Amino acid sequence: MPRSKTILTAAVTGNLTQRSQNPNLPITPEEIARAALGAAAEGATIVHLHVRDPRSGTGSMRLDLYEELVGRIRDENRDVLINLTTGEGGRFVPTPGDPQRAAPGSTLCAPELRVAHVEALRPDICTLDLNTMWSGRASVINAPDNVRIMARRIYASGVTPEIEIFDSGDLHLMHHLIDSGDLRLPLMIQLVLGVRFGAMATPQTMAYLVSMLPDDVVWAAFGVGRAAFPMLAQSVLLGGHVRIGMEDTVHIAKGELCRDNAQLVAKAVALVRDLGGDIASPEDARAILKLRDPAGARLPA
Repeated sequence: MPRSKTILTAAVTGNLTQRSQNPNLPITPEEIARAALGAAAEGATIVHLHVRDPRSGTGSMRLDLYEELVGRIRDENRDVLINLTTGEGGRFVPTPGDPQRAAPGSTLCAPELRVAHVEALRPDICTLDLNTMWSGRASVINAPDNVRIMARRIYASGVTPEIEIFDSGDLHLMHHLIDSGDLRLPLMIQLVLGVRFGAMATPQTMAYLVSMLPDDVVWAAFGVGRAAFPMLAQSVLLGGHVRIGMEDTVHIAKGELCRDNAQLVAKAVALVRDLGGDIASPEDARAILKLRDPAGARLPA
């Protein structure tokens, strides 16, 4: 049965979606901020944010871009919860014929660099990926020791980690890190379905992953591409929270590109309500997630 209050995260740009797929994809900090604010106006409780190099459109880790993005959002909206990615810096592309050497497109770096913007800006939430898997030509690598380092620094910053689960093996790692004390209950968990070579986007897969979660967690799930809205509905029916946005899908319906993230969020809100749920406000979400008092992401003085 749906929860009485469903947290809706808007993932507005990501690092892999391209404008060749949808020309409305936000790229610059101004565009991403405008997309986040539009999503919040339509009911998004949380905005999940990446930054991109304004010239190339590729994913970036530049602190100045994050500062501009967060500042633009907080200038207009102090309530919506901000969730910054730490996924950048985890990709290794092997060179053909010399797989030990990084090819162009590799971003693999020290774990401290992957959380530097979180330590500087102290958002409400940041992601913490547990997956090691193939993504296109790249191997995404999240070594357990590096995850431990990132987790410790996230907690020390007073930020709530959102644990990203891409397959059942990630759940085994999560339980191990809980047992070792590197992850702390209660946890916020996001189940990712439909990524190639990860968990399949089916009701059976989602139900299995949910069955493996500890009791003291708040979980959400989403699907990518054509699975985005079916998996959103499935998550509501299983009692979870939801996510939608142009990071995950560029279509509002089969064969129809979305105008923007706000349109995707509006459809998601209607779907949650049609299934008997209601959308959580940022204040509701802070209570559900046991977050600190709303001060917003803070820019350095």
